[in-house]
Amino acid sequence: MAIIKTLIQEQQSNSTQLKVAGQDVATNPDSLFSKSVVIALVDMVRDKGYSLYSSPNSGMARLWAHRGVMEIDKVEDIGWKAKLKIPPKDQRMRTSDVTDTRGNEFEEFCLKRELLMGIFEKGWEKPSPIQEASIPIALSGKDVLARAKNGTGKTGAYSIPVLEQVDPKKDCIQALVIVPTRELALQTSQICIELAKHMEVKVMVTTGGTNLRDDIMRIYQKVQVIIATPGRILDLMDKNVANMEHCKILVLDEADKLLSQDFKGMLDHVISRLPKERQILLFSATFPLTVKQFMDKHLRDPYEINLMEELTLKGVTQYYAFVQERQKVHCLNTLFSKLQINQSIIFCNSTQRVELLAKKITELGYCCYYIHAKMAQAHRNRICSHEVSTYKLLMW
Repeated sequence: MAIIKTLIQEQQSNSTQLKVAGQDVATNPDSLFSKSVVIALVDMVRDKGYSLYSSPNSGMARLWAHRGVMEIDKVEDIGWKAKLKIPPKDQRMRTSDVTDTRGNEFEEFCLKRELLMGIFEKGWEKPSPIQEASIPIALSGKDVLARAKNGTGKTGAYSIPVLEQVDPKKDCIQALVIVPTRELALQTSQICIELAKHMEVKVMVTTGGTNLRDDIMRIYQKVQVIIATPGRILDLMDKNVANMEHCKILVLDEADKLLSQDFKGMLDHVISRLPKERQILLFSATFPLTVKQFMDKHLRDPYEINLMEELTLKGVTQYYAFVQERQKVHCLNTLFSKLQINQSIIFCNSTQRVELLAKKITELGYCCYYIHAKMAQAHRNRICSHEVSTYKLLMW
């Protein structure tokens, strides 16, 4: 057992929630180790001809090694990860926006086993920087104000602590996630559903443009987490359909957009329906004055996280073309012909400009789709359900 004692001594500095105990394994029964260390110990114990007894207790396990004694209880507690249907490893190049971490593991957050299973089967191997920073604080119950770039794992940063804190035995709405657009609501709900696939937690999405009666029928069933756009959830609240008496977690994603003139006053109305003892998790890429005012009014001693040294993701180069209004279509046509751009997304500042520009670009011979807030939801769904590879241009 000398090799195991050596390993223990080398890993004494590792923070963990697992205890390795027993005189044959450790000189100090109360030493704490990371799960990876425990698994390494288990493998070494078996390699040396020792059998293993495992006794899980409230997310912590005590391991005893005994020579010649065959006592193995719930061995699946050790090899549960090997039984998961983990998707192929993501081979895409990653920048330091998501790789510059402290080296934490998801297991170190003391999450429920069922939630960990969903995380790993989602293909998430290790927490991103924003997840490392926000998950432990959110789990402590504090209000959080987090700034991080898009595409760095913000959805997981709030959905993981939300799902961890939901009690599946309680038949009531316990968490509300508000996002500014229907498409983001659908995307967020899909992620939450996948993460909670092994949990008995019911996630529901409700957005404007869909059948209100259907939402009312669904919300009367067992629902614990709601992902919604502001207008629809307010409608359900005002009709006394969505009972928020027990909703103690409110998440605001893309808070800078939610606090813009488009949704003025809506969030104040939502918060007035929540219990006084609540937790607010606010995520925003930018920090305009409206967010500061909202924070001062509603957040209680929030923990602030700022991973925004700059707005642009690393690896993205930006160019700015200053042209007159009448030259814009010609400029776009030149870019597409000279740079051989296969796909692109063009954002406009009004629905009218979206339709007008889409028409002009189509007349130039390009395959172009467009989408905006005033379109019927069925039409928006058809656009978003197309394979991305079929697009040449998408107007938004």
